[in-house]
Amino acid sequence: MAQSNHRIVSGAFAARLRRELEGEVLFDRFSRGLYSTDASFYQIEPVGVVVPRTEQDLTRALQVACDAGIPVVPRGAGTSQCGQTVGEALVIDTSKHLTRVVDLDVDAQIVVVEPGIVLDQLNAWLRPHGLFFPVDVATASRATLGGMAGNNSAGARSIRYGLMVDNVRAIDAVLTDGARLRFGETPGNLADLPQDSNGTSGPGAYATQNPRYVELVRAVRALREREGDEIARRVPTVLRHVAGYNLHRVSPNRHNMADLLVGSEGTLALFTRLHLHLHRIPPHKTLGVCHFPTFHEAADAVQHIVELHPAAVEMVDRRLIELARANPAFRGSVDRFVEGEPEALLLVEFAGDEQDEQLRSLDRLEELMGDLGFAASVVRAVEPGLQQEIWSVRKAALNIVMSMKGDRKPVSFIEDCAVPLQHLAEYTDRLTEIFGKHDTSGTWYAHASVGCLHIRPILNLKDEKDLKAIRAIAAEAHAMVREFKGSHSGEHGDGLLRSEFIEPMLGSRLVRAFEEVKDAFDPAGILNPGKIVRCPRMDDRSLFRFPPDYGPRELNCALDWSAWNGLAGAVEMCNNNGACRKSSPDVMCPSYRVTHDEKHVTRGRANTLRLAISGQLGPDALSADAMYETMDLCIGCKGCKRECPTGVDMARMKTEFLYQYRQRHRMRMKDRLVAYLPRYAPWAARIPALSNVRNHSRLLAGLGERMAGLSARRKLPAWRSDYFGHADSGADATKGHHGPEVVLLVDTFNTYFEPENARAALKVLDAAGYDVIVPHPEDGKRPLCCGRTFLNVGLVDEARAEAQRTLETLKPYVERGVPIVGLEPSCLLTLRDEFTAMLPGSDTARLAAGAALFEEFLTAEDQAGRMNLSLSSLPTKQIFVHGHCHQKAFGVMESVRRVLGWIPDAQVRLIESGCCGMAGSFGYAAEHYELSLQMAELELLPAIREAGPDSWLVADGTSCRAQILDGSGREAVHVARVLEAALG
Repeated sequence: MAQSNHRIVSGAFAARLRRELEGEVLFDRFSRGLYSTDASFYQIEPVGVVVPRTEQDLTRALQVACDAGIPVVPRGAGTSQCGQTVGEALVIDTSKHLTRVVDLDVDAQIVVVEPGIVLDQLNAWLRPHGLFFPVDVATASRATLGGMAGNNSAGARSIRYGLMVDNVRAIDAVLTDGARLRFGETPGNLADLPQDSNGTSGPGAYATQNPRYVELVRAVRALREREGDEIARRVPTVLRHVAGYNLHRVSPNRHNMADLLVGSEGTLALFTRLHLHLHRIPPHKTLGVCHFPTFHEAADAVQHIVELHPAAVEMVDRRLIELARANPAFRGSVDRFVEGEPEALLLVEFAGDEQDEQLRSLDRLEELMGDLGFAASVVRAVEPGLQQEIWSVRKAALNIVMSMKGDRKPVSFIEDCAVPLQHLAEYTDRLTEIFGKHDTSGTWYAHASVGCLHIRPILNLKDEKDLKAIRAIAAEAHAMVREFKGSHSGEHGDGLLRSEFIEPMLGSRLVRAFEEVKDAFDPAGILNPGKIVRCPRMDDRSLFRFPPDYGPRELNCALDWSAWNGLAGAVEMCNNNGACRKSSPDVMCPSYRVTHDEKHVTRGRANTLRLAISGQLGPDALSADAMYETMDLCIGCKGCKRECPTGVDMARMKTEFLYQYRQRHRMRMKDRLVAYLPRYAPWAARIPALSNVRNHSRLLAGLGERMAGLSARRKLPAWRSDYFGHADSGADATKGHHGPEVVLLVDTFNTYFEPENARAALKVLDAAGYDVIVPHPEDGKRPLCCGRTFLNVGLVDEARAEAQRTLETLKPYVERGVPIVGLEPSCLLTLRDEFTAMLPGSDTARLAAGAALFEEFLTAEDQAGRMNLSLSSLPTKQIFVHGHCHQKAFGVMESVRRVLGWIPDAQVRLIESGCCGMAGSFGYAAEHYELSLQMAELELLPAIREAGPDSWLVADGTSCRAQILDGSGREAVHVARVLEAALG
């Protein structure tokens, strides 16, 4: 179709969708770019995107697409690794609204759900009933049940619970001809089919005794009978086999028609509801971490370990261990369960009703390991918390191995091969030789229990030599799999990646039979074309994320990106696996957790940046308003810096983007007021009554919202006449003690708005015997500033100037080894993070190493045996602590808990919450006010309301304290003030 005609068709198509649907219809260039990728290495721009609000939207969108002759690609979380959810089609995203639990039968252990519900959310909902859905994919925090059914997903415990196809009882679906059918258990005699699913015949009914359904049953049964001998000869019998359609599960007698839809990747029907079989949660689990000196010995041991009937046996190789240790989010956990430098680990889980039996299973595992020659090589994990930490590392394995910097990364294309366990060690040895022949190595992890290791050769998808190696390695690996009578597709499905290889693996007769299945269900070829049957070559570079003409444009960057070989390299660290879409109360990603929009998740922003930098969104995309809208709701929490296993630092990327954006766009008044706060603060503080008048006048607040964009519903921080100054500099010299020196760096906010925090810190440090130095710049002018307010609006040059002043002032102390201590997390941690990006070099590196938050410093001194602080109990024992996002991102919350724990009888509870939603100046903006409070209402404000009225509320971040006060009416204080109160 010519491009102009394509635009006309798309325009009319989009207009009709908007008329007939309640949900979102997205046809702009940026939205199409967001949905052009999934977790594979493919990229295909869709015609448009629909985000249906209701089941009726879903079916209507399909009908409109069929009428227009436009293909349809169903999509959940977009975590498919084989390109199942990309295509030149209408993408229908079910993950935002179609997330309900429709029905639950506890006795029958059946739950009915919509396709967009996330596995972790479902299991959290089921937990009070003592039930769970057992197909525990590593991406459980974001994988949707519809996507899992589409791919026939498995998981770590498939040796006990099977695959999706073993746990789906029925599927309600709509066909391209509009038929709404329930695919489920089907008797041999079709006359015994029920009239319909629910005793009705209206538009909501899913008919079973329906001519179309009967026609499909007869067609697939005829195919199964015709190809029975070929199926018996060619289909592997390993526990993991998901290639093609599940024609081998069809029977002329009773069989489940849902089995045919599971694993069909959206090519046969559009799922509207899933009927799932649940299991009782096993009350007791134990975990043994088996250490091996060689990978071969680990692989060979699996066949013996499975004889102990474990619930799971997962492999972790040395490279994964090293990468996890290098990631601050996992380092502590790895050190708890890895001893020495093993070449491989096997994680062996036992689960059941009796704890003693699970402990005996661990004993038997230790005996077996001793018999195999690996005595004293099992780390026992009995405590649930440690087990959870170990599994969190395993579940993050994919993203951890993708955290390698540079263009060469582990590439998924043979990672789902499954072989019988007796051949596993030989298979891995021979595959290692193949990798060496092609000048590469690989990463190895995952489902050892079923012979399905995720093996990824390390290659460069931009390099022609490595691209040729992909096909050569695949051909040799598949030949080995055939030799061992295994499967080339053991878990993640076929998609664009593996469909091409179904014919050489299963034979042309079965592929022709699969084509007949496709034609029976979808004669016009509307649903997800090019997957499973009639597919393109897997190495067609025109379909790749990095096509032959890919090349990021040169940018004059304000920050140092040399560790990634440039900004583009840092952006390309995002592998689209979607860990940022998780719904747990961690930091990442606050705005997405409220909006559930793809453009507001870290992955969406990274994709859009990559497309803009490489010119795929037009020559001026980086300065476009749509680009600004995409980055606007990144609140700079830095959660992704820690929680994204590949270390995508979207906060830093937003600063760089805003710097580039400012080259063409003027700043708004609100941004100027925020950015230049440290520079006008000394003047405003001299006239606090005038500076604060806006907070006491509705008229002025409303005027400020109209003119400056600051929400009239917020009180701005109040200027103080008793601001922190020279009179507060250091401890009382008359006391005569000359203890170790410490620099207290008091930020702008604690200087002018909450000086009591700085004074409390002075008192505590003085009581502990330290000589406190409050530094001032040599020129005697305004106080030091980290530049954070400038960074927040992209004024990197101004921030760099502030950083230079601070660096020069603090350098003599750093050289003497005097610790630099700060109170405000966002300010102090700027010294450890952004300073090194603005002023790379040894001076900033030494400053970063010597800078610590107040509670970090106290904890470190205590651990070194230098802390001498006498504290008394407080009348109020309960202390609830909310962590600032940057404290969580840098992993320092434990220090807060520890220092508060020094108070006798104190009961310290860390609130499990994400971002408070204020995020510096973000929550003060009129356009962000509602979203800001919605973030706070996810966990923080409900927890505050549950806290006793006399309890302490602790929050070290000034913006966090403001949000708590605005949202709950309660005052939170800095940890320094609690310790001050406990001095007695």
